[in-house]
Amino acid sequence: MSKYIATRAIRGANAIVAEADAMLKKAIAEKGAETPVVFPNTAYFLPVTYGMLNHKVQTLGDLEFSLAHAKRLLHPIPENNLWVPYLGETLDSGQATLLATEAIEGIRFVYGEQPEPYPGLELAGSTDYPDFASQGGDGHLNGPIDDIQLRSWGIQLVDGRMPGFAAIIGAARTNEAAVSIVRELRKRNILIFLSGNVNGRCIIDQLREEGVEMGYDTYIVPFGTDTISAIYAAGFATRSALTFGGMKGGQWREILLYNKFRVFAFALVLGELDDLKYAAGAGVLSYGFPAIADTIVPEILPTGVTRYEHIVSMPWNEIDAETDEERAAKLVQRCIEVRGVKVKITEVPVPVAYGSAFEGEVVRRADMRIEFGGKHSRAFEYLRMVDMDEVEDHKIEVLGPGFEDVEVGGAMDLGILVEVAGRKMQEDFEPVLERQIHYFVNAASGLQHMGQRDITWIRISKTAADKGFNLHHFGDILYARLHADFGAIVDKVQVKIITDPELHAEWLEKARAAYEFRNQRLADLTDEAVDTFYDCTLCQSFAPTHVCIVSPQRLGLCGAYNWLDCKASYEINPTGPNQPVPKGECIDPVKGYFTGVNKTAVKNSQGTVQEVAMYSIMENPMTACGCFECIVMYIPEAEGVMVVSREDPSMTPAGMTFSTLAGMAGGGLQTPGVMGVGKFYLTSPRFISADGGFKRVVWMSSFLKESMAEELKAVAEREGVPDLIDRIADERRVTTVDELVDWLEEVKHPVLEMGVMQAASGAPEVAEAPPPAVEKPEAPPEVEEPEVEVEEAEELEPAVAEVKPAPPARPEPAPAPAVAVPELPEGADTEAIVQATAEVGLGSIRRA
Repeated sequence: MSKYIATRAIRGANAIVAEADAMLKKAIAEKGAETPVVFPNTAYFLPVTYGMLNHKVQTLGDLEFSLAHAKRLLHPIPENNLWVPYLGETLDSGQATLLATEAIEGIRFVYGEQPEPYPGLELAGSTDYPDFASQGGDGHLNGPIDDIQLRSWGIQLVDGRMPGFAAIIGAARTNEAAVSIVRELRKRNILIFLSGNVNGRCIIDQLREEGVEMGYDTYIVPFGTDTISAIYAAGFATRSALTFGGMKGGQWREILLYNKFRVFAFALVLGELDDLKYAAGAGVLSYGFPAIADTIVPEILPTGVTRYEHIVSMPWNEIDAETDEERAAKLVQRCIEVRGVKVKITEVPVPVAYGSAFEGEVVRRADMRIEFGGKHSRAFEYLRMVDMDEVEDHKIEVLGPGFEDVEVGGAMDLGILVEVAGRKMQEDFEPVLERQIHYFVNAASGLQHMGQRDITWIRISKTAADKGFNLHHFGDILYARLHADFGAIVDKVQVKIITDPELHAEWLEKARAAYEFRNQRLADLTDEAVDTFYDCTLCQSFAPTHVCIVSPQRLGLCGAYNWLDCKASYEINPTGPNQPVPKGECIDPVKGYFTGVNKTAVKNSQGTVQEVAMYSIMENPMTACGCFECIVMYIPEAEGVMVVSREDPSMTPAGMTFSTLAGMAGGGLQTPGVMGVGKFYLTSPRFISADGGFKRVVWMSSFLKESMAEELKAVAEREGVPDLIDRIADERRVTTVDELVDWLEEVKHPVLEMGVMQAASGAPEVAEAPPPAVEKPEAPPEVEEPEVEVEEAEELEPAVAEVKPAPPARPEPAPAPAVAVPELPEGADTEAIVQATAEVGLGSIRRA
């Protein structure tokens, strides 16, 4: 261990802990120890502190414990005449720095100093701060990333589209160098966090001056202009382990190992380093994240805490290159090598930057050169399979005029026709490949793609058009990506870009006929119609015990993979993350128990999960990682479920926000009554069908109601209650259980007539399973008296409670009579029986 690094890190840690301690004493004196300390929209309090100490910081007074621990981690500055291995002392100092800097940011929130004001800055997506705008704030930096955004990035982190993140601290030598470094990282789809400064100059300033858009949508997140704000990167890493890895607060060693082996991140330190940067760097090393500097610093090259080198020096002026662009490319490449990031780049011949880091980029009307679709024109995209001899590979045609003569900001009709052929191509794969057009086009900088089929909406920015992007380049993108991503099933690709009015109308009609045929085909594709489901283990890189089973009527909980997607994925990569799951014997058609599914669950969850009920939330529900779009949770007072959207930060009738609920649903946990799902699973006839189906939904986030209005309307009509969606409460009117119960009575929600949800999930099996019905012929004598006293009914209550979660073939004779309790004479304590029944599967939820 370098004595120089150790000295500066230990000195920096002592200084920042002293600063945090002084700030805390001042804050308690001025604000009071009970003053709340809150990071926005997170269930993990101050996440680093919670992960390290299992200490929930909720008030200023709670920070005293954190800083007391930080003080115990401090060490004296090394003496000049004494040389010893300083690794332990340095890592201790790094962790003390993490606790101190997080405490400082918490105190800043108390004083309204976070998010950090940055006048005039408009972020393209950021953590929501309602109070900031209401108080007249004019632009701010992001501050901590909230749980909503962490989870929305989850699927990209686990499927490799976003291979890791870079925490950039400081400022580059020039604005051009800053832009070049960020561009090289974005080309490799690496998430970028920005913080720190050099002599008051920050890389955030440099990027803004050069017109680089920052925010969630561009994958460039500005935390703050000082080194202290770099703690938010450590918080993001900690929550990755807590959210996706199923870790708990206090499992610090496991959290650090999780990050070392599963989260591919590194620190890129630009400019001169002060003591605090050395101390913060020591904290970063604890996670297994290396640090790379563009200045001369002592190097620590042996492996150990990190997987490869610990600290690497690559002075900017000594990089063998002629331009800043070339230096940036070599610097970023070195960072990737040191951390071991696996990057996949597909070369696409277009005149703009290209990579999935540009997905989600918004082209505003003021910046738009032209749009296709939307209010003023019609755009469609249609991919079809044809015979091999009908396709000329790499043939790209523009049929009609380009947009060069259209006024700036104008609109025109567009059709994208993609024809593919391949020996392994199947008609069922057409919609799978067609949906990829959205991602392929969106990966081009300066383009915005929304919708699909005949409601496609594309915008091209002025910047992209000025760089030479034209209609032909749509074909270049689709040709390159289809061959790169689906080469196992696609042998030949040709693309027609249609703007000619007559051809556009002709192919739009053909496309709509194909859409209708597919809709009918998918409607006929039920779980009963296939012998094979598919598993999805993409998220196991983050949640090792989670296993997702995808069937025709139940898509993946992330919403990104349905049964056809998984089938195509298996054809493309037979050893990949989507493997066939033979259904095997159907043990229970109502709850959805299959021998093949259970066998796969045991294997893929490392024995953690023994059984999965495909159609029930109340009994052995499917596990989740953390990428789910919605959470479904049982509300016992209403005998129904609420559905909370990932985009909804409001309070729910359960007394918890989405972020808090996610801790119960994610991490590979199997919790009866709680389940993470993809939002379109709500529209499936198999949605918790064993428990009563969609009519059990009593509360739903308004975001889902509005964004899925047409789909939910169709579900309501299918359920025979056309106004059902209007009878479902949301956060705009109902936020407590009492309000929910009153609401259900007021609107006469159908759940009021459905009985106990627990009974609804179990009754069909008892009634339909033949063996148990005749297994105990001696049972009838026990019910020889037609009149049952109340006392006898009370004696049966424990039997009801024990029978409920058990399979029908229970050996005891008591369960059968217990099911007949509804026939008790008037006056029996049926409410107590219902209560005992409901308690069975929900004890764990209530205790939580």
